[in-house]
Amino acid sequence: MSDIQFRFKLPLGRFELDTDGQFPAEGVTVLFGRSGSGKTSLLRCLAGLEQPRDAYLKVGGEIWHDTSRGLYVPSRQRAIGYVFQEGALFPQRRVINNLLYGYQRTPVAERTADFDQVVQLLGLQSLLQRFPMQLSGGEKQRVAIGRALLNSPRLLLMDEPLAALDRDHKKEILPFLERLHRHTHIPIVYVTHNFDELVRIADHLVLIEEGRILASGPLEEMLARVDLPISRDVDAGAVIDAQVLSHDEEFHLTRLKFAGGELLVTWVDRELGSDIRVRIHAKDVSLALEPAVSSSILNILPARVEEMQVHGRGRLLVKLDLNGVPLLARITRHSQHRLGLEVGSKLYAQVKGVAVLV
Repeated sequence: MSDIQFRFKLPLGRFELDTDGQFPAEGVTVLFGRSGSGKTSLLRCLAGLEQPRDAYLKVGGEIWHDTSRGLYVPSRQRAIGYVFQEGALFPQRRVINNLLYGYQRTPVAERTADFDQVVQLLGLQSLLQRFPMQLSGGEKQRVAIGRALLNSPRLLLMDEPLAALDRDHKKEILPFLERLHRHTHIPIVYVTHNFDELVRIADHLVLIEEGRILASGPLEEMLARVDLPISRDVDAGAVIDAQVLSHDEEFHLTRLKFAGGELLVTWVDRELGSDIRVRIHAKDVSLALEPAVSSSILNILPARVEEMQVHGRGRLLVKLDLNGVPLLARITRHSQHRLGLEVGSKLYAQVKGVAVLV
């Protein structure tokens, strides 16, 4: 499937949605920005639920919308799955019948989703005979996602599916979203303004502000850019894809390998060779010209200064290169002066904390 290409212009009150770009035809693309920035409006344009004054949308080689040619494919005729903030399940139907609603209406030859596999992927086996009123918020959203997948969509749209859930229910459903992220081949466009959701499930990131796309690209590259507003967030940092290399049972640690070296983290109950995603906050990285001889810090990695950006009074964000893998460090300008740091400087990144995500 070729990339999803789009262009939309839609008045939104105090500003206009004015977007022109493309999404990858695989993985999870996250539309990220503040509330009211135009994320959901862009998603609704993709779904055919809005009528922009200027629109173009091409999905998998098919044109679904082109105002210049008077072409518009109605929402009901687009091969999409749509998951809203609230599951919107049929209250009078059991879970199994909610799941089968779209599945049974899809011709057998056009079905791309297997019922049993979707049920297993989302952990719905024990819920099949329940009614929606008997489900928790997280369970309802899992059923809603399952129903959307069983419609055999060519594009899955998710509009802040965790927004209506409390903290515990968010924790309940996030592992299933991560599993979906790894195992489905359907391109997913996911709207959120929550940083934790972003770093756990995104492959591709699109930053939106006041109806316009500020920047887009692979998650790892986008999070490492010091010129974007996202880098000023207190949770700014790098996301690194790694593999489980070994386990240390005596000290209950796991060693991970990635393109830039190795990391020691608290025990991760995953098989050797398993893919894993970790997050390193910029605030948890300190810099030194020489590796510490005696230190409680487990991860000290050779690095090179690639870029520096002043962030506020007396603060600096440093982009580091670890053999092709980007890492961020937030330090004071005084520290930069004392260490004599400049672009190209070779040093050591001392990583004080590593959060395992997937």
